[in-house]
Amino acid sequence: MKKDSEKSVLRLKAELAFASELEALSKTDTHAKPANWLRSPWAVLTYLLGGTLDDGTVIEPKYYGPRRLMEIAVATLATDRALMLLGIPGTAKTWVSEHLAAAISGDSSLLVQGTAGLAEEALRYGWNYAQLLADGPSEKALVASPVMRAMEDGKIVRIEELTRIPSDVQDSLITLLSEKILPVPELNSEVQATKGFNLIATANSRDRGVNELSSALRRRFNTVVMPLPASLDEEVRIVQARVEQIGQTLELPPSAAPLEEIRRLVTIFRELRSGKTEDGKQKLKSPTSTLSTAEAISVIQNGQSLATHFGNGVIQANDLAASLSGAVVKDPNQDQTAWMEYLETVVKERDGWKDLYRACKELL
Repeated sequence: MKKDSEKSVLRLKAELAFASELEALSKTDTHAKPANWLRSPWAVLTYLLGGTLDDGTVIEPKYYGPRRLMEIAVATLATDRALMLLGIPGTAKTWVSEHLAAAISGDSSLLVQGTAGLAEEALRYGWNYAQLLADGPSEKALVASPVMRAMEDGKIVRIEELTRIPSDVQDSLITLLSEKILPVPELNSEVQATKGFNLIATANSRDRGVNELSSALRRRFNTVVMPLPASLDEEVRIVQARVEQIGQTLELPPSAAPLEEIRRLVTIFRELRSGKTEDGKQKLKSPTSTLSTAEAISVIQNGQSLATHFGNGVIQANDLAASLSGAVVKDPNQDQTAWMEYLETVVKERDGWKDLYRACKELL
């Protein structure tokens, strides 16, 4: 049973939200574990992909996609090479990295969020300037970064949006990843990585104006390209599962998001993304928006909230349309044209979709 403090948290960390599953895996895990791993690679993979344990415990899938990709990701973290999860927004890069850290180290909070203004101290270490001015450089004055703490404790550290970090700051990782040492020249010392330490980085393959990794840094990573869901049914299953999870946290009734509305939304996203209808018979203009699985989850979640608080409790076409147009039309010029054409040539003509057509048109 969750503690009262945990019940009030909007989003629990993976190791807390799925604590019972992780505990059950630990009890039944008889496979070999790499040094300082809480669970074996087999248990980590089972946690990610789901399954039923010998004691009857059902492990909920965290990732829907090719098994081999997750095998490569887990196997990489058992070596001395870092892991890069690369893909367009909404392909579960952050989600997978969090769950990998939770299952391996029991701690997904060692995180650096990459930004254009990130300083090198965020990847290495900083200083408590009050103590630094009073006593000079010392271990007490040193402020460890998440990367340094992971090295000391033998855990997994995560770096989000690595390619958004300035190139000179990125390159501070080269020695760290190759030598597994973080020099502290101010103290004439160094931090050596403890067994179990590794790094997971994520990067958006469609971002504009980002800083490409140097060839020296790129060689320190094994890269796993995270694909979009392969089929309509698979993407519908992902959206449905995540909407149910989020709905429980927000205390929204599960009946508010019927399967047929999720399927309609995912169909729209997939067709606009690919530039053709699902049957391949009609070509379409694609908008500039990503229209990822994560965005589909957000649209359904918003529709779920509208239906619960301002409707009859079940998502209707007008609830879906309220967020759908905003998700598609990011560029008022190019996207508006593509969306209007799609409404007139596909949505209007599709059997059973007239209600959605009218709801979307009312918002234009």
